[in-house]
Parts: sequence; structure tokens; C-alpha cells
Amino acid sequence: MSKENEVCCVLPTNQKNETSPVSKEIAKDGRFVRQTNQFTTPFGEEEGSLPIEKNRYRLIWAPVCPWAHRQVIVRKILGLEEVISLGTLDPLRPTDIGKIDWAFTLDEGNIDPVLKVQYLSELYKNADPEYSGRPTVPAVIDLQTKKVVQNDYHNLTYYWEREWKKFHKKDAPDLFPVEKEKEIRELNEIIFHEINNGVYKAGFAQSQEAYEAAYELVFNRLDWLEERLSKQRFLHGDKITDSDVRLYVTLARFDTAYYAAFNVNKKRLIDYPNLWGYARDLYQTDGFGNTTDFDGIKKHYFLSLHILEKESKPKILPKGPDLSIWKTPHNRATQFA
Repeated sequence: MSKENEVCCVLPTNQKNETSPVSKEIAKDGRFVRQTNQFTTPFGEEEGSLPIEKNRYRLIWAPVCPWAHRQVIVRKILGLEEVISLGTLDPLRPTDIGKIDWAFTLDEGNIDPVLKVQYLSELYKNADPEYSGRPTVPAVIDLQTKKVVQNDYHNLTYYWEREWKKFHKKDAPDLFPVEKEKEIRELNEIIFHEINNGVYKAGFAQSQEAYEAAYELVFNRLDWLEERLSKQRFLHGDKITDSDVRLYVTLARFDTAYYAAFNVNKKRLIDYPNLWGYARDLYQTDGFGNTTDFDGIKKHYFLSLHILEKESKPKILPKGPDLSIWKTPHNRATQFA
């Protein structure tokens, strides 16, 4: 099992609040340690695997969540939109139900039109009535049972890219080429621990030592990636791969949310010439920018993050940053022609 087998998206909360599932994810030294996934049965043709069938599943996501976002990027790039339906959760968590959850308040009547439920937790309880962890996204729901059958976001993109290949659109790119599998998996592990989850380790740390260790981890790796992307257009050469999807979802949220909300404020993304050009290159590619909800991201990280702390301080939604700069020319195609 990969070390990345951990779940999103979480709320930081007061460590003294022992009734919250999140409090269980703070180590004694103040480090943030995620809960593990529970529904990890793979997709495949082998006995015991989840069957690969058109219109059998519904993918539930919240556009604010990076782990869920990368599933939707891959789903769109590969042309699985007509094969796997999509349910979308509100970026603002419900505040009046006494627990961490996600709600379908973007839909008419506050009910998912297909699954006919109001909260994500209902689908987790359908799968396991004793489920006591946080209901998390992404979650794959079997439409025949209305149960969560997969929430292993680490491996989900691999399944979409390999096991669901017979449903890929014509001329879909190979995001997980066999000849680069080892290299992609190794880099993905680094990206997760030091970038994707690294910003959360800094933002949710409850000791100065844990925060500073995570802070250094993030920026040391960003410096390394800046150098790598000075020599090639994408992380593994001249074509987009699964690794690029995984890095993009954090970069897209960096200046908009993490820089201020998580105190990873040594540099902004736009202060890294190569990373910034690379991020704009991806944003302007179909599947990336048109699945990126900056407004929802800001609402979640600045208005919804501390609801369990019952802070008296009013929550303010930042007006910036200027998002139009994501559409400015990046010239990386010419640079690495």
C-alpha cells in the first residue's frame, strides 16, 4: 500500500476538541497525520475487483479539493464524462449539523439528483453503518447500491488511465505510459508528501516545530521543481502525464489559498518563473483550467475552514489575487519546441 493512501479534504480544528475526527489526526508533537482510506478495492477484471461498466458509477467531488480535482481533470482529458457521472458538493461545509460533512446544496432541493441524498456521509453510512471517520472526496458510488465503493484517491487516477482504457475517447493521451510507470510513481510519491500534503502539514501543524519543518519541506521541493521545469516543458518530458495532474492541483491553489491560509508564505507561485509558466501552460489546456473553480476554492479555504473552532472573529473572503493572469501567454511550447 502506498504511503500516500490518505484522504482529503480536512478541516483544521482545535486540538482540544476530542469529539472531532480531525483531532485524531494531530500527533503528540503537533504534526498533522491524515486518516487512511477505507474503501480501496481496485477496479479491474480480476475476481474481487470492482467491475468496469459504463453508467455503473457516480464520482462525487468538491471542486475545492485537490485530490478530487485531479480525478475530474483525468476524467475530462480521457473522455470518461459520458461513462462516469459526476456529483458536485458545495465548497462551504454545513455548519448546523454538529459534524464534519459535505452537502449537495448546489442541487435543487439540496439533494443530489441521482443519488437522492443530502449529505456525503449518507453514502458512507450506506457502505458501512459503523463508519466513524470523515466522509471524504473523491468518492466513487455504485449506483446499484448507493454505497461508496472507492475512495482511494491515490490510485483512482491510475485506474481511470489503465483499467478504464476501453472507454477512453479516440486519440486520448496516455497519461500513465507503461515505459515511464516507475518514474511517474516515484515522482508522484514525492509530490504528494512534500507538495500536495506538504502544504496541509504546514497549515494544520499545531506546533512551531512541525510547521517550520513542513514549511521547509514545501519550499525546498518547489525550488527543485523550478530547476527541473527549466529544462523540459512537463515533469516527464514533452507530454502531460499523471504527475503533471497531481502537481497542478496544488499549484492552482497556492497563491489563491495556501500562501495566506496555510502560512506557506516564503514565495508565491508567480515568483517562480518556470513553475508559473508551467502552471499557466496546464491551466490553458482543456481539462485543467475549465475544471478549476477559483471562487469555490477561496470560499472553502477562507470561509469554511475553521467552522469547528467557533471563532468569534468574522470570516473575510479575500478579494484577490488577480486571476486574469492565468490566461497570459506562457510560451513554453515555443521554448521547448
